[in-house]
Formats: sequence, C-alpha cells, structure tokens
Amino acid sequence: MSGAGDASVSVVVLPPWARVSDKRRVHVERVGRLISEWADAMAVTPTERERWLRAASMHDALKDAPRELLLELAPRAWDDDSLRHGPAAAALAQREGERDRGVLDAVRYHSIGFAGWDDVGRMLYLADYLEPGRRHGRDERARRTALVAEDPAGVLREVAAERMGLTIAAGYRLLPETVEFWNGLTCDAP
Repeated sequence: MSGAGDASVSVVVLPPWARVSDKRRVHVERVGRLISEWADAMAVTPTERERWLRAASMHDALKDAPRELLLELAPRAWDDDSLRHGPAAAALAQREGERDRGVLDAVRYHSIGFAGWDDVGRMLYLADYLEPGRRHGRDERARRTALVAEDPAGVLREVAAERMGLTIAAGYRLLPETVEFWNGLTCDAP
C-alpha cells in the first residue's frame, strides 16, 4: 500500500516545460513529499495543499536548463546565474498560464527569501532547504523538519538565519530581498 510518505510515490508532477536531471527530479519529489506531509499535519485546505505542491513542482523546473534560456526568461535575475532558475521558472509558468501570484512569488524567490510571501512561499523555502536528501546537518534538519507543523514561523526564522550565515561565510553579498525578508521575520517574532 502506498501513501504520501512512500518514497516510490510522487506527489508532484513536473511541468511539461521542465528541464531537470534525474538527480534534480528526485530532489523536487522529496520537496513535494515534505510539503505534502506538512500540509496533512497542518490540516490545510485541499486548495492550499495543491498550491504548495504546484510551487514545489516548479521551483527547480529549470535548474538544468541552458543558460541561454534562463537569460531569455530572467535577464536581470540579480546578475547571478546560480539564482536565475527561480525567476526563469516563474516567468515561464506565468507564460504557460499560472496566475496565482503567491505560487509565482514562491517559485521566483525560493532561493533568496521574500518578505511578501504567503504560506506557499514560506513552506517551499523550508522544504527546499530541509528536504532529507541534503547532506549538511542531517540531525538538525530532521529536528527542524519535525517542528514545522507546530512552529512554522520559528523554524522559518532559524532556517533563514542559517542560510544568511552561510551566504555571509561564503563571502557573498546579501541581496536586498533577503535582508527585507529577514527584517520582516524578526519584526513578526514573538
């Protein structure tokens, strides 16, 4: 019997325009399963769950696309090729008929954070970072993953702080959207 947590069952369907390697496809499926588990645990509406899964299916859909296509779709994406896939996927999703601003913003900003997100963006940001296939900090990621359903805002602050710290430690600049995202999280903290 298969369930939402069964590794053989995919809860996301990549869009027909996706350009992903097999490795990336597996990552997207893990993100989708994690989002599905949280949606179930948080008892979100079927409509909201479907939004979360749509965003998961598209977030890395162009991660392995040719640079030329990414530049065509997102020419000004922070002038950073490693971040261009999100804005490019959002642009192509919109061109292909996606109209949900929350889903599009989730896909567009999933790598950097966005202060204007609704729950779909926040959950995608968490699932993309916490999915169990990542090698770094497995125990800490598992701890955070288990807490998301009961304290999504607290886990989001922890993950955002860690991601910003890694960016700074690597010598990269913090993008204005990331800083605004962080400032919004700290203003909302209890």
